[in-house]
Order: sequence, then C-alpha cells, then structure tokens
Amino acid sequence: MSDVYMPGVTSRFNTDKLIEDLMRVERIPRERIEKNAESLETQKGYWQDVGRRINSLRDSARILFSFQNPFNDRIVHSSDESVITGTATREATQQERSFRVKQTAQADRFLSSPLGDSYRIEAGTYAFSLGDQEISFDFRGGSLRDFTEVLNRRGRDRIRASTVTVEPGSPSLLIESLVTGAANRLGFSGNAEELAVRTGLAERVHEFRQDIAVTDASLREASAGVSIREDALRVAAGGNASVAVSPGIQSKPNLVLSFEAATEVRPPEDIPPPQPPPGPAIPPAGSATYGGITIENDNSTVPMPPWTPPPPPVRVDNLRPLALAFSDGTKAVLPPLRDTDNFSSYQYQLSEIAGDRTVTSIDLENDNTHRDVSLRNVRVFDPTVLGGVRPKNPISAAQDAVVVMDGIEVKRPTNTIGDLIPGVTLTARSPSDRPVMLTVEPDLESIKDGIISLVGNYNRLMAELNVLTRSDDRIIQELSYMEPEEQGKLRSRLGAFSGDSVLNQFKNGLQRAAGGSYPTMAERDLAMLTQIGIGTDVRRAGAGSGYDPSRLRGYLEIDERLLDNALESRLPAIQQLFGMDTDGDLIIDSGIAYALDNAAKPFVESGGIISLKTGTIDSRISQDQRRMETLDRQLAAKEAALKLQYGQMEGAYTRMEQMSTSLEQFSQRSNNNNR
Repeated sequence: MSDVYMPGVTSRFNTDKLIEDLMRVERIPRERIEKNAESLETQKGYWQDVGRRINSLRDSARILFSFQNPFNDRIVHSSDESVITGTATREATQQERSFRVKQTAQADRFLSSPLGDSYRIEAGTYAFSLGDQEISFDFRGGSLRDFTEVLNRRGRDRIRASTVTVEPGSPSLLIESLVTGAANRLGFSGNAEELAVRTGLAERVHEFRQDIAVTDASLREASAGVSIREDALRVAAGGNASVAVSPGIQSKPNLVLSFEAATEVRPPEDIPPPQPPPGPAIPPAGSATYGGITIENDNSTVPMPPWTPPPPPVRVDNLRPLALAFSDGTKAVLPPLRDTDNFSSYQYQLSEIAGDRTVTSIDLENDNTHRDVSLRNVRVFDPTVLGGVRPKNPISAAQDAVVVMDGIEVKRPTNTIGDLIPGVTLTARSPSDRPVMLTVEPDLESIKDGIISLVGNYNRLMAELNVLTRSDDRIIQELSYMEPEEQGKLRSRLGAFSGDSVLNQFKNGLQRAAGGSYPTMAERDLAMLTQIGIGTDVRRAGAGSGYDPSRLRGYLEIDERLLDNALESRLPAIQQLFGMDTDGDLIIDSGIAYALDNAAKPFVESGGIISLKTGTIDSRISQDQRRMETLDRQLAAKEAALKLQYGQMEGAYTRMEQMSTSLEQFSQRSNNNNR
C-alpha cells in the first residue's frame, strides 16, 4: 500500500529524510572534532587523577618530615585507666612515673528530707556561697520546681538544683555545686539557710575550731637549737620540742588536723667538725714575795694522750619527725613530710590518727643529722561546718584531688592536673591503694599509620602510572586488592599515555627515591627502607620463590613484624631515614619522604607539569569548540538551504499538478459541450 499524501502536511518525496541523509554526511567532520574534544576531556581527567594521586603522596610524605611529624607525638599509657589517665603534647619527654590516687576532687551535693508534692517555698532573698563567690536572688514564692528553675538560671555553671523522688509521692530537693575543690564549699545564708534547715538539707551545729599557738609559753620542752620566729617553730638538726595543746582536743569523726611545715637541708660545711677534749682544769701555780721581790712558780703541766678524731656520725634522714601525744601517755607518729624549704600545707583526719583519744601536745623530735624542720599555723577544725550549719544528708563533700607522684603528694582542686608534668595533662579517675604506672612514650601507632599511608599512596600512584604508560592487561590483573568495578575503570585507561616520556621518567624517579640510600646519624648502618621491613620483595621467602613480574613494577610491600620491631628499637634512626637535616640549618634536606616530595613537587606545584598538560589540553579543547561552533553555523545554513531548495521543488511540482488538473477539467467540459 502506497503512502497517503496529505498536501500541506506531508512531503510527497520524503524530503526530510533526504535532507537528513545529506546532512549526516555533512556532519562527519564536526563529529570527528567532537570525538577528539571528548578524548581530550578524558585525557585531561586522567592527568587530573594523576595530579590528585601525586598530591596525596606529597601530603603523606610531608607529614613524615614536617614540623608536625608523628615521630614527635607522645601518648600516655596507664597501667590502670580506671584510676588515672593522661594525655601528652609534643613537648612531653619520654618518661615513666608512679602514681597513687588517694582521693579524687569532688563537689558538695546535699539532699533534703522527703518533701510532699504540694511543698511550697516561701518568698524571700536566697543566698548561696561557693568559695568566695555568692549567688543571691529574690524568690516570690512557689513550688519546688519553680525554685529549682530560678536557682538554675542564676547558678548557671556553678550551682544546680533538681528534685529527686526518693519515696513515691515525696520528692527531695537536691542542691549541688558544679565546682570541685575543698575551697569551693557550698554555703547557705539568709532565707537559704532557713530553707536548708527546714527541708533537712542541713542542720545547725556549733562550729569547732582551735588554733594551737606556737609561742614560748606553749613550749613544754625545748632543747638547744629551738627557736620561734614569725609564729613558726624551728627545730635544728638533733633538737626536739613539744607544743602544748590547751585545752586538750577530744578526737571526733569530722575533725581535721591542719598545719604547715618546711625542711631545710644544711650543707656539710655548716656542721662543725668534732673538736679534741680540752683536758683537765689546772689551778694557778702561785708565787712567793720577799723584800719586794716576787718569784712565780712554774705552771703545772699534765701530759695529754694523742687525740684521734671519732668517725663522722652516720647520716640520719627522717621525714617523720612529728607526732601527737595523748592524755593516756601514748603517741602517734604523723605521715612523712615533703622535703622542701617552702612551707607546704598538710591535712589529716584526726580520728584516723588519734582514734578516740585526747590530744595534749604536738611533739617535734628532729633526729636528722643535717636537716632543720619548721612548723606553723597548727589548728584543728571541722570542715563540714560552714556558717554554723552542716549538711545533714551529704551525697558528696567538697574536697581536693590528692595524688602521690613518685612519693610526692600533691593537691589540686580539680581532677584534671596539667601543671605537674610538663606537656602532660593527668585525670584522676578513682582512688586506689595500689600504685599505677604512667608511661609517656612515642605514639608508635600514629607513626606506623603515617608510614603505611605513605606506602599506600605510593603504590596507588605507581599503579596509576603503570596503567597509563603500559598496554599489558596483566598490570590490572596484578592489582588483586581492587574490586572488579575499580579494575574495569582502570582498564578503560590502559596505555592512554604509553608514549609519554615524562610519566615514564617520573615513575623511574619515584622508584629510585624509594629504593635509595640515605644517611642517618642515630644509626650509621640504617640507610634503606628494606632494613625496616619495607621494599619490593620483603615478604618473599627467598630467591627460590620464582620470578614474579609484578615485583618489577615498583610496588612496595610491608613486613609488619619487621616494621614493628624496628619502630620499637630504632625509632630515632627511622625518623632520620624519612627526613633529616644534614647541615644543621634546621631545614630537612635528606630522607626518603623528602626525596619523594622533591620528585613529586615539579608536577603539582603552581605552573607545574600537570598544570601545563591540562592547560594545553584546555587550549586544544577550546580550539575544537570554536571549530564546532563554526561548523554548527555552516551546517545550519546548509540545512536551511536544502530545505528551501526542496521546498521550492515541491512547490513547483504542486503548481504543475494544479495546471494539469485544470487542463483536464477544461478538456472534459469542452467534450461535454460538443455532445
């Protein structure tokens, strides 16, 4: 069946197809240019991928020899992280310390008695103290919830209040300090004190404090070398003194003994050497006088045996010269002092030392041979009482953290201690009677990760270069660690730059840098990567394992066992192997990482090879785009001309048909008329 022709709608001669066939031939040059531009875009993408791989290699190389290299990183290892932990900066030195946490820093937390759901707090001015700070606000009265909301707004990061339902239907009021340390006691005044007593947060008690004066009148016993100056008792080496406690203090659970003490070590030249005995005292010989003439008798003489100096006394070191004397005649020696010439503060729970006995004196028996001991500011007080009130249901009491480092006891108001070891921040977690060892050591994991990252980026770049410069599919098959999808993407660019000498030279330069020898000052026999377990064949059992062409392509392998052993025992030399200053100008100028960075630098620096390559491609792409734009205009004009010509042809044919039809109709009419 022939096609149906509709005038004005379809073409009688299918001119659209004829024009399209003619234009397809005309577009061939333009399509070639477009394919060339697409190929250039693909090549540009390959160069950009190479540039990214090179940048990754440079970054991982520079990390290993820059100022922030991981070889200077330090970590703190704790033998018991539940007791104490630490973090270290790069300034910390490698060391090992013994710690014992006697107590952690805490804040006051007070809980009231159970209160009813309908309990209301009266209007008034409520004032709370936290150390030397005061928080005061006016409350217009309301429920427990209203009061806690107001206190929390005013307390912010210092005081917090909440309700705790200890018994069903009877919430309790919890007020807690958010600042740790013995100096940051939580106190009440004004209406707050009345509220604390009324709700059972606190109770009124008599505040106990007794200062033990150190004066001449309070000295019961004093040997030679004892003096009092500026309210401080000083007992020289070998001396002793006893300070009376009047009236005597009956030990109770909450009482604390507090004092300040200092020691002064005397140099050997200040200790007088023993002198020979003076011998017997001989009376005068007398004289005789006659006729105004006096004759003196000769002095009597006593022959002395030769004197042999006694051996020097045995040096005595005793840092426990203080003791408490009790009314029953017994004594208790206090814990050792810190050997420092600056006055240090000491606090002890009196009940732990005295039991239930009554203290009558403080004795200082200094049997040291070369150390003077001083004592001042002695007092006994109840730290739980503040302003005449004491917490009735304390959940915790404000106290300092007490940490013993290598036998030295230190106190801090917080559990975070950053000023004890330079470059190390300690965190006390929980008390412990057992010593915990903290070791500041190099961060070997970070160093190992940095080395592995360098090797990984090196191998990934080397694989990219091998794929681009070689046409052998075995190169991709050797990359067994890649997923099939990744291998497929690489296969599409196989041999794309096989004739590019720049990439081949770069690949050879990287191999020389990775396999070269570099001097190290820490160990003269360590100069190559293979000596720390990194190389092209470090995991082969031996030469008999056969020929493997993949090992000739420059990929590096890591023997982790050898690397771990080297990091443990040869760390300074390994640091210099990757980057070292050979001329003392504080600038790294040698090492594997430095050499890899230098080899990669010309490619990715500003105006480098990658930039030039992509710039040239961009220029060629721009030229092709301009040519395509010109051809597009020419093709559009050509297509318009063909459409015009074929349109005119169809118009002429249509007019001829119309004339033929008219002639036929005229002829028919004539024949009809003749009949």
